[in-house]
Amino acid sequence: MAKVIQLFQDIEQWRKFRQTNLKEQSIGFVPTMGVLHKGHVSLMKESQQENDLTVVSLFVNQTQFNNPEDFSKYPRQLETDLELLQKTGIDICLLPDHQSIYKDNYRYRILENLESERMEGIVRPGHFTGVLTVVMKLLQLVKPNRAYFGEKDYQQYQLIRDMVDAFFMDIEIKSCPTIRESSQLPYSSRNQRFSPEQRTIAEQVAKIFHQKTSIQETLSQLAAIEVPVDYLEEHENRRFIAVNIDDIRMIDNYATTT
Repeated sequence: MAKVIQLFQDIEQWRKFRQTNLKEQSIGFVPTMGVLHKGHVSLMKESQQENDLTVVSLFVNQTQFNNPEDFSKYPRQLETDLELLQKTGIDICLLPDHQSIYKDNYRYRILENLESERMEGIVRPGHFTGVLTVVMKLLQLVKPNRAYFGEKDYQQYQLIRDMVDAFFMDIEIKSCPTIRESSQLPYSSRNQRFSPEQRTIAEQVAKIFHQKTSIQETLSQLAAIEVPVDYLEEHENRRFIAVNIDDIRMIDNYATTT
């Protein structure tokens, strides 16, 4: 018989349970905004291999959306997500609401003033402050031994890793490889918003991006299919891209050296 997942919607209930029942077990944590896909599952399986218990959170974090319309259109599929967590054998799911996470009304925030001020940070003002603040809150609630993040959001992973180090938190932040469709398009919750025509364009973008031509040539090819590019940059032997396919954002990256 499949293990029954324990679901916590009340933060105080979870905190009492965590303090009382999970003192002697190693805990892996996968924070998500739901609409789970194969990329998320890869993080969960890595956690299951390395820890006694795995906790997954489902929380669409409003403070990291600089565009209110993007937040309102962000896909949600709670019932399907819970079924996938059950099927994957996840032990615990946290399902908090906005009020309980932000009982301070977002008065206190984690602000990083160097690496967050390029790429996504330029195009999406306040985005990383929202990300770092909610991740700090979730890490304090779960108190995991390890937390898992996908390399698709590599800039985010770096900022969270460095935040945990800066605040002397005894948590190992682990990155896991980007999981891709056969077209090289990275799995993403936002992919569910693509129409068939938009998906075709997204797959073209992925193919062009992964040809590993010069930045100028890549930009020329993207201009030829009329895809607006927010940025195409290289940092620390990794190439990053962000484009907009109509009102749907697509980001990707890969290591330029092996």
